[in-house]
Amino acid sequence: MTSLSILSWNVNGLRSMVNKGFIEWVSEAQPDILCLQETKAQERQLPVKLRHIDNYIPYFFSAERKGYSGVAIYTKIPPVNVEYGLGEKRFDIEGRTIIAEYEDFVLFNIYFPNGKASDERLQYKMDFYDAFTERADEFKDGGRNVIVCGDVNTAHKEIDLARPKQNENRSGFLPIERAWIDVFLEHGYVDTFRMFNKEPDQYSWWDLKTRARDRNVGWRIDYFFASESLRERITSAYILPDVMGSDHCPIGIDLEFDQ
Repeated sequence: MTSLSILSWNVNGLRSMVNKGFIEWVSEAQPDILCLQETKAQERQLPVKLRHIDNYIPYFFSAERKGYSGVAIYTKIPPVNVEYGLGEKRFDIEGRTIIAEYEDFVLFNIYFPNGKASDERLQYKMDFYDAFTERADEFKDGGRNVIVCGDVNTAHKEIDLARPKQNENRSGFLPIERAWIDVFLEHGYVDTFRMFNKEPDQYSWWDLKTRARDRNVGWRIDYFFASESLRERITSAYILPDVMGSDHCPIGIDLEFDQ
């Protein structure tokens, strides 16, 4: 069997991570694949040390708007194919999706939209969810194993945030957003973290302004979803709350495949 580790992290600005020990952390953690969200930079704006990390092949997809959104993948394993975006311009100009096809699975690295700013952005978020689901299902229904990671910007259930009652009318925990996760899972996917951990107080994002991390008043809005076909391949799924540098922390999964 061959073991594989994948980590995902919303870094809230990749350039700022250089001075926060990011490269040293990658060298120590040594994931086989590292997916980043909210990089907030064009590739040409990144210092060489971020564009070329030893032992990794980098892929970047940026928003047209500078300093906004953006995703990246650093991978030790060369993908068979890489796609940028979902194929719909209004989503892809925001640089939110990289799809990396490997021999054993297809990996979606996604920074899902936030719906807090306005009703229009909430609708944009829901439309994005639907477009993503359609694309993921195309691979799954075609017989491929699918892994989805990233900042989903929605807490699924009450256990997934510290103060559910106070936030039930706030984007990120609205019934319509939570229902989408229900529907997505019903399409044949699993929330990998909850396969292994049913405990409360397990969060991946904390508000910086209120120093919520110090009190662990957080939200679990970062996820690894996987198609049911991979259930027996996933050996662990976890959150790394002690890793600092962003208002999010990294999350990860480990898998095993036949050699």
